[in-house]
Amino acid sequence: MKYYLDEDLSPRITQILKKHQIDAVSAQEVGMAQASDAEHLDRAASEGRCLITRNRNDFIRLTVQFFNEHRPHAGVLIVPHTIPGDRFSRIAQAIIRYDRRQTKADRFYRIDFLDT
Repeated sequence: MKYYLDEDLSPRITQILKKHQIDAVSAQEVGMAQASDAEHLDRAASEGRCLITRNRNDFIRLTVQFFNEHRPHAGVLIVPHTIPGDRFSRIAQAIIRYDRRQTKADRFYRIDFLDT
């Protein structure tokens, strides 16, 4: 799988993921800092990337909106607030575990929650 980290997550997480051969980009590194949530989801969808965020409510709402507008996306993975945002390695390791469990099943509109 490929991942796009929302700007509410540190690019340091992306760096850790890349060291583990995970295809991930951060909003900051692709010049999307301060874009709207819809623009982030559009960017991730256009690249076939699952969007990773801590912003649960907005991206659940956007997923419903995308579905209703027949605009597919490659899934949203929500990082719970039970993991502090400055625990970069812990978040990255949880994403790595998540990635290893994934299959090539259809991910359109899928919303998952990262295990803590």
